[in-house]
Amino acid sequence: MNGIQVDINHLKKGEVSLGTSIMAVTFRDGVILGADSRTTTGAYIANRVTDKLTRVHEKVWCCRSGSAADTQAVADIVQHYLELYTAQFGEPSTKTAASIFKTLCYENKDNLTAGIIVAGYDEKNKGEVYSIPLGGSVHKQKYAIAGSGSTFIYGYCDKNYKENMSKDETVSFMKNSLSQAIKWDGSSGGVIRMVVLTKDGAERLIFYPEDYENL
Repeated sequence: MNGIQVDINHLKKGEVSLGTSIMAVTFRDGVILGADSRTTTGAYIANRVTDKLTRVHEKVWCCRSGSAADTQAVADIVQHYLELYTAQFGEPSTKTAASIFKTLCYENKDNLTAGIIVAGYDEKNKGEVYSIPLGGSVHKQKYAIAGSGSTFIYGYCDKNYKENMSKDETVSFMKNSLSQAIKWDGSSGGVIRMVVLTKDGAERLIFYPEDYENL
């Protein structure tokens, strides 16, 4: 596959799953991605500090849910294609990255368990969020939530999301949302990781349980 070697075969017993809580939110100056850090194998916690926020280009990142092997393989392939795109045409837009994710997920929908949220920043379009659920469709949204924990916070997010929030307001909104998902979803847990994407680049944030358990 153009020199990329990835193994997307599921484990025969207890697939390693990112049964998870992920989200991405546009704000005044760009976009922020966030996720919990728990990875499970069946009923067991395989990793408590997984990083589910994956860089595919300088200012384009994705959140991954579903099979850990599948989503990492797809992200690796997209990163490769975006490097080729950059060499030929210059910096890719978030929409370009989302289109590649969508094509890979749709053309392999019978073999993949992958739910992806793609978010990024470029000078023309500013912050953008695209959701790519199982099956490979693509949806542009002001904010997107996904994963097993998302079912518990749809109402909270609909009530509390506001357009053109500041960075601090958006971080607080996401921390509150993900902490509620972690509280109620047994497959979500660990730390909350975030990536802030603006014209200045990418900034990583991390919140430990003591930072959000009493919210």
